[in-house]
Amino acid sequence: MTTTANLTDQSTFTVSEEIYVRASLEQTFESLLAQLGPLNETPDGRALTMVLEARPGGRWYRDLGGDNGHLWGFVQSIKRPSLLEVWGPLMMSTGATSNMIYRLSEKDGGTLRSFKHTLVGPVSDEAREKMPPGWAAMNANVKKNAERSAERKPS
Repeated sequence: MTTTANLTDQSTFTVSEEIYVRASLEQTFESLLAQLGPLNETPDGRALTMVLEARPGGRWYRDLGGDNGHLWGFVQSIKRPSLLEVWGPLMMSTGATSNMIYRLSEKDGGTLRSFKHTLVGPVSDEAREKMPPGWAAMNANVKKNAERSAERKPS
């Protein structure tokens, strides 16, 4: 039996989101790093064991244990606490490549976090449907954890 995913003819797919966080730049950036790494989870709340080596050229990968896993990307740029850019296949196995950028800036006593994920290459219809709510769930967790941190320890 052979199963194939229907790939669209469109070669670029972008997910963008801006979120205001009631926390400092530093608290929001640390929450972002934690969510992309050890706190990562699926939209339904299941743990997703991820490692983010937060340095230029550092890997972002799913750790399955025993030196097994999936490379999601490499840190292209990092400028604490205002920028994180990751380039690589992310979760795609279709030959597509991704660029994911988080930009953070101070705004109204908190942080404005801009997120943009661009895929170039073939992307299945299923991935196009699942990606926006998946990123929205992850970004909501970053906000929740940063604001919880700000309530405990104002900076």
